[in-house]
Amino acid sequence: MGASAPEEPSQMRRALVDTLAGAISGGISRTVTSPLDVIKIRFQVQLEPTTSWGLLRKDVYGPSKYTGLLQATKDILREEGLPGFWRGNVPALFMYMPYTAIQFTVLHKLKTFASGSSRTEDHLHLSPYLSYVSGAIAGCAATVGSYPFDLLRTILASQGEPKVYPNMRSALFDIIQTRGVRGLYAGLTPTLVEIIPYAGLQFGSYDTFKRSMMSWNRYRHGSEEDDSASSFQLFLCGFAAGTFSKAACHPLDVVKKRFQIEGLKRHPRYGARIESSTYKGMYHALKEIVVKEGFGGLYKGLFPSVVKSAPAGAVTFVAYEYISDWIASKAGVE
Repeated sequence: MGASAPEEPSQMRRALVDTLAGAISGGISRTVTSPLDVIKIRFQVQLEPTTSWGLLRKDVYGPSKYTGLLQATKDILREEGLPGFWRGNVPALFMYMPYTAIQFTVLHKLKTFASGSSRTEDHLHLSPYLSYVSGAIAGCAATVGSYPFDLLRTILASQGEPKVYPNMRSALFDIIQTRGVRGLYAGLTPTLVEIIPYAGLQFGSYDTFKRSMMSWNRYRHGSEEDDSASSFQLFLCGFAAGTFSKAACHPLDVVKKRFQIEGLKRHPRYGARIESSTYKGMYHALKEIVVKEGFGGLYKGLFPSVVKSAPAGAVTFVAYEYISDWIASKAGVE
C-alpha cells in the first residue's frame, strides 16, 4: 500500500504527458492533411462513379461531380477557394485532438499494465499480438469519446457550396432537432467495426516496423546499445503503418460516411442525394453499394485516403514520440 502512493502522482503526470502529446500531434497531423481529407470525403459520399472507367455505368446514376484527385482539387479550388480544403477542420480538430489524446493515453496505460512498467522502452518487448489488441481497445475508447465531432466534420466537409450549414453550431442543433441526440452517433456501429482492425493494425504494425528498424540499426552498427530509430525511420514506420491499416479497412469507412450524411440537402450539382433511411444497417449498406456501384464503390476515395493517411500516420507518430519525450523530460517523468 505504502509503495503505491508515491507512484500515483508519477502515473498521473505520465497520463497528462500522453494526453497532451497525443492532442498536439493529432492537431498538427489533422491540419496538415486536411485538403486530402476533404477530397476523400467528397469521393466517399458521391453515389456516382469517381473514376473515368466507372462513368460507363450511366444507367445507374447521372454525371459525376468528381472523377479524379486532380480534377477534384481544381474544382474545389475554383468553386470554394483555398478555404474549401479546410472545410470542417474545426470540428475535425475537436474530434481528432481528443481522439489521439484518448488513444495514446489508453494505449500507454494498457501497455504499462501488460509490461508492468511505464517506460516506453520496456513496451517494445511486449508480444506483437498485445500491441494489436492494445491498439484496437485504445481506438474504440477514442472513437466513442470523440464521435459526434467526427460526424459534424464529415457533414461540414461534404456539403459543398452553397453551404447547408454555415457553422458547426447550426449543424449540431439541426441534427439534434431532426434526428435527436442519437443522430450524433449515426454510423457509430460500422465505425467501431472499422476501428478495431484499423487501430489494431496501425499501432501493431507501427510497433512491428519500429522493432524491425531497431534490429536493423543494431545489425548495421554492430552494437546492442545504438539501436534508437531516427526521426526519418520513425516517419517511414508511421507511413507504412498508416498505408497498410487504411487500405485494409477502407470499405467500412465508406459505409460510415454514407450513414453520417444521410438526409443532407446538398446542391444537386454534387450528385444524387442520400436520403434518410437509405441504408437499414451496415450489411445492407455494403450490399447496396456493391449492387448499385460495383465493388469499386467500396473503395471510392481510396487513393486520396491512402495519400492522406500515410503521411498523417507518420506525422502523428513522429510528433507524438518527440513531443512526449520533450514534455516528459521537462516534467521529470520517465
